[in-house]
Amino acid sequence: MKNLLFLFIVATIFSCGGAADSTVKKAAENYPESNDKIHWVNLEEAEAMTKVKPRKVLVDVYTSWCGPCKMLDKMTFSDQAFIDHVGKNYYSVKFNAESPDAVKFAGKEYANPNFDPNKSPRGRNSPHQLTQEFFQVRGYPTIVVLDENLAVKDKHVGFKQANQLLPLLK
Repeated sequence: MKNLLFLFIVATIFSCGGAADSTVKKAAENYPESNDKIHWVNLEEAEAMTKVKPRKVLVDVYTSWCGPCKMLDKMTFSDQAFIDHVGKNYYSVKFNAESPDAVKFAGKEYANPNFDPNKSPRGRNSPHQLTQEFFQVRGYPTIVVLDENLAVKDKHVGFKQANQLLPLLK
C-alpha cells in the first residue's frame, strides 16, 4: 500500500511538471509579436520562455517613487513603433528594484533582506539583490538588455524617449 501511494505521488509530481512545461511552451509560442501594448512577463517566465523560443529580454528596472520611470511608462512604452519592435524581438520584463519578493533567476535566488515594510510605497527602500548583483544598476530607470543566453548585453540608464531608445535596441 505504501509503495502504491509513493508511486501515485511521484506520478502526480511528474505530470504537474509536464503541465508547467507545456504552459511555458505555449506562452513562448503565443507571445504577441506586436499589438497595442507591450506584454510584460516576470523574470522567471522570461527565463523559461527563452529556453523554448530564444529571444533577447528587455528588463525595465524601476522603482515606485521614480518620476522618470513613470514618464518611460507613459511616453516610451506607449509608442507604437517601440511596441512593434520590442514585441517582435524581445520578451519584456518589469522589475521593481526595491521589491520585497524573492526571485529565482539564472540558477540563483535573489532577495531583498533589508526591505523595510514600514516605509511608504512612495519612499525609497533598500535595493533588491538582483538589482545590485546581477544587473548592477546605479540609477533609475535602467533598461537592461539580456541576450538569448540571459547575459547582460547592454544597459541604458535614465529616461529616454522612444526615438532615442529604439535605435539602441536595434
